[in-house]
Amino acid sequence: MKKAGAIYLGHGRCRFTVWAPEKQQMLLHLVHPEDRKLPMQPDGGGYLTLEVEAAYPGTRYFYMPDGKRDYPDPASFHQPDGVHLASAVVDHAAYTWQDSNWRGLPFQDLVLYELHVGTFTPEGTFAAIIPRLEELAETGINAIELMPVAQFPGSRNWGYDGVYPYAVQNSYGGPEGLKLLVDACHARGIAVFLDVVYNHLGPEGNYLSQFGPYFTDHYKSPWGDALNFDGGWSDGVRSYISENPLYWFEHYHLDGLRFDAIHAVIDNGAVHIWEQIHQQVKKLEQRLGRRLYLTAESDYNSPRVVKTPEMGGFGFDAQWLDDFHHALYVLLDKKGQERYIDFGKMEQLVKAYNDGFVHSGEYVSFRKRRHGASSAGIPGDRFVAFNLNHDQAGNRAKGERLSVLVNTERLKLAAAALLLSPYVPLLFMGEEYAEEAPFFYFVSHSDKDLIHAVREGRRKEFASYKWETEPPDAQAVETFESSKLHWEKRRHGKHRLLLDWHRELIKLRRTHPVLQEVSKNSVRAHVIGSQGLMLHRQTEDGQQHLVCLFNFSERPLSCPLPDWSPTWQLLLDSTAAKWQLRKKSPGEPIPDKEKSNAPIQIPPLAVLMFEAGQV
Repeated sequence: MKKAGAIYLGHGRCRFTVWAPEKQQMLLHLVHPEDRKLPMQPDGGGYLTLEVEAAYPGTRYFYMPDGKRDYPDPASFHQPDGVHLASAVVDHAAYTWQDSNWRGLPFQDLVLYELHVGTFTPEGTFAAIIPRLEELAETGINAIELMPVAQFPGSRNWGYDGVYPYAVQNSYGGPEGLKLLVDACHARGIAVFLDVVYNHLGPEGNYLSQFGPYFTDHYKSPWGDALNFDGGWSDGVRSYISENPLYWFEHYHLDGLRFDAIHAVIDNGAVHIWEQIHQQVKKLEQRLGRRLYLTAESDYNSPRVVKTPEMGGFGFDAQWLDDFHHALYVLLDKKGQERYIDFGKMEQLVKAYNDGFVHSGEYVSFRKRRHGASSAGIPGDRFVAFNLNHDQAGNRAKGERLSVLVNTERLKLAAAALLLSPYVPLLFMGEEYAEEAPFFYFVSHSDKDLIHAVREGRRKEFASYKWETEPPDAQAVETFESSKLHWEKRRHGKHRLLLDWHRELIKLRRTHPVLQEVSKNSVRAHVIGSQGLMLHRQTEDGQQHLVCLFNFSERPLSCPLPDWSPTWQLLLDSTAAKWQLRKKSPGEPIPDKEKSNAPIQIPPLAVLMFEAGQV
């Protein structure tokens, strides 16, 4: 497949390639440092190309389809002045990487940390993230997952309005800034994942239709025109998208990609675009000599997402497990069932632990139909689980995080339920210390009609949720500024307590052999009473066992320890004095060691973990 874009060849030579299959003429318009208009030559498959002298890195250029008007390069590597102005030549070979010894991390060992570059620090840049990496590493976080950084309009956006999939957002620090961040992460043992969006492109600055049939009206996307993956001239579109993951892996040394809403991509061709990407990435893995991970956000609730193409699947390494979040959240927040009407039973959280998908073919009221297929037996490291992500906070009218919705004891329960699970955990930035700043949806468009459409769209969306208040103005600077983290809070009060609690849980997860086991044959959960849960985990050889006891009620709950072992040693107690903000009147102490079948009193809103021992 041909690679579009401006490929710098060295010594001032650059090869420009653009896909425009139905254009009779294409001019390359170099605008800086020297103004030149040069005709491009057909190169087969709808591509036009031209090699040019004296086109050094930083050279600004446009393309002129049919010689009529300037447009930025659809495969631009850099938009230094935003989405409407000239593209710039980038020399990817000029950066000197320092991570030659980096070989990545096993996926099952990751603790992912989703962050938005613009709100993670006051500066909102890649460079400003680097000083915080040490504290993330000390917490036990070993993988950051950046929300989309493909060039979007303005400087304030979640990133899902990106219009140049190959260009790194200029206001974040551009190509150089991202490379410096990745290098700094790898130096500290932190992997880097990136959220990519292939189900649509944003509206402002989207000039792809001026070049060719990138979009189709045969299908509809919830967010914009659907990309043309299976119609006439779709070969060029498929190449444009399928080469993009390779670009991120090869030129930015990323460890993994998270694919946004894969269910919103329709491709009725013989080889699905996800299968094509899987095959191309596998070839690149062999060439680079390291694992490259592909994870998916999917609404299918289907195991085919993580099955290989040979088994009829899409070939993703893992998928986000929304059902785990929904089942757990509704048990933590009494108002949760208003948002997730099909959840609220302890048996559903049990199923989330045992199988993965909660909805696996049952009738779902929200959808008014049956939904999903069974994921029983699929290993835990094929799922990414979470208590919070950008959608969970950003799609609430007040942008509330879980830390604002429930108290400290429930937050400890939530963290333990996630980090003691067999799934790869993902934290949302600030979650580890109970950040309370909202995370709103924000944009910085320049098109007045589009700004109005966003405002009206958000109002209608939230009206359907029956919120009592309207969402803040997404275009307002204040909406963006109020979403920034208060990093200094992590050192004080309940924030420090919860940070230490997360550190303890991550340490246990990383060091205890049982918690490193991802086979579903080694996981069994069941209900205790009506509001309690026992999670039994063991090593695959059955030699080591852990029992995690969760009480989601506000009353004590009695439970006998199982007879799989003659004695049990207490490893974790969320009610212990060191995990309390203030001294409480002592209740019945939890024994450090207890015999099997001995009744254990689980305090209200608490989690206990016991390890099987010997007499």
